[in-house]
Amino acid sequence: MDQLPNLGREQEMLKAIGLESMEDLFSDIPEEVRRTDPLPLRGPQSEEEIWADAQRLLGANVDLDSRPSFLAAGLARNFVPTMVPMLATRGEFLTSYTPYQPEVSQGMLQAMWEFQTMVSELVGLPVSNVSMYDASTAAAEAITCAVRVKGRKATQKGIVYVSKLVPPHRLSVIENYSQGGSIELRTLEHGLDGRIDLEAAAAAAGSCAVYVEQPNAFGELDEGVAQLKEIIGDNTALIVGVDAVSLGIVKAPGSYGADIVVGEGQPFGIGPTAGGPIYGLFACQKEYLRLMPGRIVGKTIDEDGRDAFTLTLSTREQHIRRHRATSNICSNETLIALMGAMHMALLGPEGLERLALRVAAATESTKRAVCAIPGVELANPDTRNFREFAVKLPGDAGEAVAHMDDAGVLGGLAMGEWWNSMSNCLLIGCDERTSQSDIEALVSSLSSWAEEVGT
Repeated sequence: MDQLPNLGREQEMLKAIGLESMEDLFSDIPEEVRRTDPLPLRGPQSEEEIWADAQRLLGANVDLDSRPSFLAAGLARNFVPTMVPMLATRGEFLTSYTPYQPEVSQGMLQAMWEFQTMVSELVGLPVSNVSMYDASTAAAEAITCAVRVKGRKATQKGIVYVSKLVPPHRLSVIENYSQGGSIELRTLEHGLDGRIDLEAAAAAAGSCAVYVEQPNAFGELDEGVAQLKEIIGDNTALIVGVDAVSLGIVKAPGSYGADIVVGEGQPFGIGPTAGGPIYGLFACQKEYLRLMPGRIVGKTIDEDGRDAFTLTLSTREQHIRRHRATSNICSNETLIALMGAMHMALLGPEGLERLALRVAAATESTKRAVCAIPGVELANPDTRNFREFAVKLPGDAGEAVAHMDDAGVLGGLAMGEWWNSMSNCLLIGCDERTSQSDIEALVSSLSSWAEEVGT
């Protein structure tokens, strides 16, 4: 076969995907973020010079522990016991990869099995996998799993209802996973008070699945979530996204009919780490076991009658033919999930309850203090919140955040970054590390901005 020149090969590939030029290939990239001139890189440097530059650049970062912080929006500025990294960095754990050979991996396999057990107990469901990438991929995979399981019985084929109050970054991942899978996403409406419109939810009966979050994007706990399963029926999967820490004091979703529960595991075992790496939780009813994503560890008995552990039902693409895989979750963040298991084990049931109460108390104290500022009010009054709450400000929330930043306070998330219609709303996040002095600093900086706006 004649060898085509590089240019010809390039044109051949472009033609195969229906394009005429390389410019067409990159047409989706906005002009303002494209670079046509060379990168302003320095010439060769010595190791000492490179290290000095790295320290200078890293020194410009503002970490969450350097000042009072009320920025959450999906991640927690949590406290991780020193014991967790000390144990997790032992060579036996740190160097472990996928334990394909159970005869030499019993320790890691048992630790993974313990993680599954704790997650199952936490959410009130019988089956858990060994984690996902994060809460967003867990939510998206839960939806595709529900479609696989409920698709045949559903009267609304391929249709999934997603709560209106799902954060945009999570909804974006869900939309990406749904493309090409014959899945149609519809919106599950909420009332002006932020609560689920239970009358409108009746339209979701007969669909493949309904996805809601408890608490929602505003940190609000909605009692209506517990009534959804009764409304949508057994042939529609109820998927609930949770704040894992809240389950220390909030009813487990499995107790009110949830079929699949997902969430961010990050509050257990690891800090925010600039958004990653983190890990996601995924648990389900037995009906979804064989079509769930990721992998699970099973417990059995060896020939000597002793407990033994092994990977089982691992229908991801690393284990079976790609076209038969239920997902492409190939790295399930095992080490970080192990750190989460260590943290949960150190807490125990009573410790988890105390941790949840600390977060809830910090949230309530902060909410009361902030709402006492003239001109500031709750976005949705008369709601119970966990970790986060949204307030309406007498001006642009982005400007308020910038003002508080100048005062040395990370005041939260300007919700206009999520929804344009909420440019005057601020999402304030709390955690077990929120102190009274932090709250006072937040109130002081936000009050001074409100006074400036008022004048």
